[in-house]
Parts: sequence; C-alpha cells; structure tokens
Amino acid sequence: MSLRRQGGHYLVIGALQYLVDWGVTVWLSHLGMLIEPANITGRVSGALLGYWLNGKFTFAGEDTTIGRVQFQRFALMWMCTTAASTLAMGLIDDVLGLRWAWMAKPVVEVALGAVGFVLSRHWIYKR
Repeated sequence: MSLRRQGGHYLVIGALQYLVDWGVTVWLSHLGMLIEPANITGRVSGALLGYWLNGKFTFAGEDTTIGRVQFQRFALMWMCTTAASTLAMGLIDDVLGLRWAWMAKPVVEVALGAVGFVLSRHWIYKR
C-alpha cells in the first residue's frame, strides 16, 4: 500500500473528520459550554467517523483489520491526543480568549493529525 495513497486518503478523511470536530466544538462553546468539554465532544464526533473511514479505506490491506484490538489502540491514541488538544485549547482560551482558541484549533489538530497518521499506519490498524 503506497504512502502517497494512504496520505491522500488520510488528508481527505481527516479534513472531513476535522470539520465535524471543529463544527461541534465551536457550536457548543458558542452556546455557552466551556471550551474543554466542547472540544472533547467535538473530538468524539470526528473520531468515530475517522476511525471507521480510515480503517475501511485509508489503511485497508491484507495485513490490517478493524477489530477490538485495533479499536483499543485507537482509543489509547485518541485519549492521549485529546488530552493534548484539550489542554492546548484551555490554555489558549485562558490566555488569549475563546475566539483565539477557535482559530488555533486547526493548527493544534494538524500537528496531532501527523502523529495520528504515523501511529495509524504502523500500529493501530495492524493485525
């Protein structure tokens, strides 16, 4: 499976996943929810979509699968990246304000997405 093909699929699915994540985060925080729980809710929404799509399309192959073990690996990675994302969003909100947190979210998520790609390709979806 080519890195170029996987990278392309990961970017497209990641963009869709991010739009769901960001939209839910901004919507809930705009309605008055604190940025930290709004961010976690947004990341859950995007993660469920991304896990399935990446498992079925991006990293699908003879040596990969979607199952209990793969979901446990994904969940562990997701909890760590969500903790990092939520900490960053909270700090930015505290120091610069909510609108800056909304604008910084893409930068934070792209950095975490790069980590997610490497872990997905070499660990999460492997048999």
